[in-house]
Amino acid sequence: MLNKYRDWYRSIDDESLLVLKHPEMAAQVKGRVRRLVARNLSTLTPIERQQLHDFLLKYRGAGFYIAAFKLMLLFSAIGVALHLLLPQKLELLKALAFSNGMGFALAWGMIGVWFNYRSSVRHKLKKLLLIVSMCAAGVATGVLLAGLSDTGSMGMAFERLLRVGGVALLVAVVFYMVPLAIVTSWRNRQYEALTRQLQQDAERDRLARELSESQLRLLRAQIEPHFLFNTLGAVQQLAEQGAPGAARAAALTADLIAFLRASLAEMRSEQVPLQSEFEMVAAYLRVMQARMGARLRYALDLPAECAHAVIPSMILLTLAENAIKHGIEPSLRGGEVILSARHVDGMLRLRVRDTGMGLPQGETGLVPEGGLGLENVRSRLQLCHPCASLDVRDGEDGGVIAEILLPITIASSLTESAA
Repeated sequence: MLNKYRDWYRSIDDESLLVLKHPEMAAQVKGRVRRLVARNLSTLTPIERQQLHDFLLKYRGAGFYIAAFKLMLLFSAIGVALHLLLPQKLELLKALAFSNGMGFALAWGMIGVWFNYRSSVRHKLKKLLLIVSMCAAGVATGVLLAGLSDTGSMGMAFERLLRVGGVALLVAVVFYMVPLAIVTSWRNRQYEALTRQLQQDAERDRLARELSESQLRLLRAQIEPHFLFNTLGAVQQLAEQGAPGAARAAALTADLIAFLRASLAEMRSEQVPLQSEFEMVAAYLRVMQARMGARLRYALDLPAECAHAVIPSMILLTLAENAIKHGIEPSLRGGEVILSARHVDGMLRLRVRDTGMGLPQGETGLVPEGGLGLENVRSRLQLCHPCASLDVRDGEDGGVIAEILLPITIASSLTESAA
């Protein structure tokens, strides 16, 4: 019998937790009463459902009985104290029955308004009538019991009924209705404050995202005219050389077209596969190598396990541009740009290293004139992943290392097609 009751209680508990997490499941609950309870749970606000879900998880199973036993001990202690204060008017058993009955009724009412305070506010009159009717029923029961126990005259009995009814009504109002009203009002204010905070956070995130997107559009517009003009000028010079330079001009033109096509494709996406980003950066570096000749060397290292990882678009291009503009071009001997990706403890580590001029003396972090691009990368990383970071530091053998660290995310569409 005990096992049957435990299984029944556990099934109701699991059912309630499921409906609180997935309110659309309420219509599938079997049993008229259980379905009614499930539908009431599904009407709670998301915040109320989450709070009640956490409460049920904390007090499920033995936790519920332990909490109930502690409450019974507390209410019994109050009953003993009432008996000691009024030994002539309250016998011990009556005092224990009164304190436990009133206490558990108040506890049940508190739980009701604690997790359903929005409904109490929306349907004030209905909830008030319900509480008043419950209090009236309790008062009537107390008066009836007092009348049945009275053996005096009719006048004394009537006087006793009035006195008991007045005391019961006062107790119901002071110790039941008022606390419930206070808790309902406080919880509703707490809910409204939390809602305002969530709305403010959402608005702040929206504004930050819009700012980041506008900065991204500005960054994307920095496929600077001089880059295009210089590249086209290089194509013209190669073409003017006749046959010796025609092949190189054709190759440079192909690389420029590949870079522009990849850039336009990434401009339409906030998140792109890492392989696409590497291909765009490779096209950019081939164009720059055709212009700079032997002064620019580059290498790309993309393991297969990282190829389908998703990252914010054009962040590696920003770092590569920064490396060439501030590291390789100012250096008479030129240098090398090395891009690499690694999967380390659930994180994706992207590194752009150059062997150029290095950071200016006495500075760390941002490179002068490259600050806007790097700050844009930092802000976009923070919007995508709160624990993502960008670190810019001097290389061990000269040059600069720019390293991005962010949680690795694999594009679902790619993984599904691979499966």
